[in-house]
Amino acid sequence: MLNYQKLIMLSLFAFLSQMTIAQPSGSEMKRNPDAVQLRNTANINTTNLEFSPTFYQNGIVFASSRVAGKKDKKIDETFFELFYSETDGNGEPLKARAFSLQVNSFLHEGPVTFSRTGDQIFFTRNNIKKGLQKADSKGVTRLKIYEAKKGIYDWENIQELPFNSDEFSCAHPTLSADGNKLYFSSDRPGGQGGMDIWMVEKNGDFWGAPVNMGEKINTSGHDVFPFIHTSGNLFFASNGHGGKGGLDLFMANVMIEDTDVKNLGAPFNTESDDLGLILSPDGKSGYFASSREGGAGKDDIYYFDAVNGIMGATTAELLTSMITVYDLKSNSLIAGAEIRVFEKSSDGFLSGDNNLYQAVLLPAKEGSSEFVFKLIRKDAESLGDADQISDKKGEATYDFYGENEYLIVVTKDGYSAKETTYSTLGNESISNIRIPLEKPTCATVSGVVRNKVTNQLLPNTLVKFWNGCTGEEVEVFSNDLAEFEYCAKPDCDYMIKGMKENYSGDFVKLSAAELTSANLRKDVLLTPTSSGPSIGAGTVIVLENIYYDFNKSSIRTGAARELDELILMMQTYPSMIIELSSHTDSRGGSGYNSKLSQARAESAKQFLRSRGISSNRVRAVGYGESQPRNKCIDGVNCSEEEHQYNRRTEVKVISIDSPVNIRYGNNAPDKIDRKN
Repeated sequence: MLNYQKLIMLSLFAFLSQMTIAQPSGSEMKRNPDAVQLRNTANINTTNLEFSPTFYQNGIVFASSRVAGKKDKKIDETFFELFYSETDGNGEPLKARAFSLQVNSFLHEGPVTFSRTGDQIFFTRNNIKKGLQKADSKGVTRLKIYEAKKGIYDWENIQELPFNSDEFSCAHPTLSADGNKLYFSSDRPGGQGGMDIWMVEKNGDFWGAPVNMGEKINTSGHDVFPFIHTSGNLFFASNGHGGKGGLDLFMANVMIEDTDVKNLGAPFNTESDDLGLILSPDGKSGYFASSREGGAGKDDIYYFDAVNGIMGATTAELLTSMITVYDLKSNSLIAGAEIRVFEKSSDGFLSGDNNLYQAVLLPAKEGSSEFVFKLIRKDAESLGDADQISDKKGEATYDFYGENEYLIVVTKDGYSAKETTYSTLGNESISNIRIPLEKPTCATVSGVVRNKVTNQLLPNTLVKFWNGCTGEEVEVFSNDLAEFEYCAKPDCDYMIKGMKENYSGDFVKLSAAELTSANLRKDVLLTPTSSGPSIGAGTVIVLENIYYDFNKSSIRTGAARELDELILMMQTYPSMIIELSSHTDSRGGSGYNSKLSQARAESAKQFLRSRGISSNRVRAVGYGESQPRNKCIDGVNCSEEEHQYNRRTEVKVISIDSPVNIRYGNNAPDKIDRKN
């Protein structure tokens, strides 16, 4: 019989049957293409324990005993720490790295959960008081749930939750999508026996009293590792509901009164321990841990695809919603408005039949030899057919998938375009989305950009407007037809200038008197100074928008957009070999910054590799703080924006068969960086 300490550690750390199982054969999978597809995530599994994955940003956080160090003598395992791994486009976790210096302690850290915004964490840890291990009246160190907030460099303000106790354990938190309910495991008094699953609600800043999930879900055994899905289904592991053996995975819909508990069956459950399942918001893929035969070690993490959801009960539903377009000032309905819907994908980009933005490689600034990727918003004519057009009542219907986020773009002649974000996260009913359009109260300044010598049109040119009243500087781009448009405020003078590498241009003055006209034409002429820019050996492209999480090397969700543009370029020019370098600001020790920048460069290289770019075409180098672009060196007081300017990833072309001329026309890259 297991002793109490081992029972507690079993409930937290997947302990660890080594029994033989029979997995579905490859032929069975082939005969049934809709069957759940399962694979071991070999990149992160070791001979030690890997378990309890949790979605975070563009990857997963999980617990592992892989780090050599002090052992917990009660279970003969190294104390568990948390690790983070980015995932590629196929759900495969890449190289694992330590998750947090603040959250990882000298004792165990286990299952975690995050808020939807990713700025709040709840995690399991052994009871620690004032930095010291704290035991109960029987000498047992219990488990507690802690929370922390996201800071500038790491998680901070770590606090234990108020329903913890020194005399019993609370563990395995999972947070509902709206952030108001926390499910967890506990052996607190009032349960069915062993570890039970409990739920506690939050009202404002205060947590209520935990409620036992009842005898339908909880048993006299151990019911642990809960995960609450957006569909209302609660997944958990139990050794008290019967099954194949050890801990098995179960599902129950907590939205239904008197719910039935369903055993997930094969290939999820085996005769070994199977636990810690998490499921994507669309209900079609996820991860879990298992000690089944054939893995790398004790407990391994597995990825699964379930094209029809789990038991057909988890896929996102279609929500037919009404979009109403109206005039903001008169409140009258607007017919004939064009409505385009862009879906936010899991990596932070927007997807759809139409593309909203295109990326163009441009000089970093006038006269600069460095290049950057700039985004150009397409005009309505370039977006293709609208998804819907409002009728005479100003209405249109659209089928949104549940548990997703969208950007709705509405255009109508005579009105300013309107972008509206819309979320179906947590929504279960039809919505009426009201979108106001506003007639411009400014003067429309339009024109084209031309080569002053040849009269040739110059598409995708940067045109800057300076407001003489406020000093505000606004950038617009000419489109594929070299046309640009800007809505200028009345009663102010403006200066206009076109900017393009290898061209020079004069300032064009726009007086307040001219802006009394509703529509004003101002063409911009540029004089060529050379044959045009090219990408060749030695060219540097600055990827300023590659952000990293805190002081870590992992790329933030949705912030790798410029790497996508680089991938497109390297696919187009297969002879291109690059040095991909990362730079930090001057804060922190130089040795640490050097290691951090090397890890960041490797992270970006790994991102390219995961999308098909051969590793022998990319050399990753970390320069630390040794190459600042401004005055911000050690001892100099600088703003956060100035420090951010030094934190960047650069691409230097080492070799290419022949220089590539940059053409600012219809051949500009059409890879779209869509808004978050």
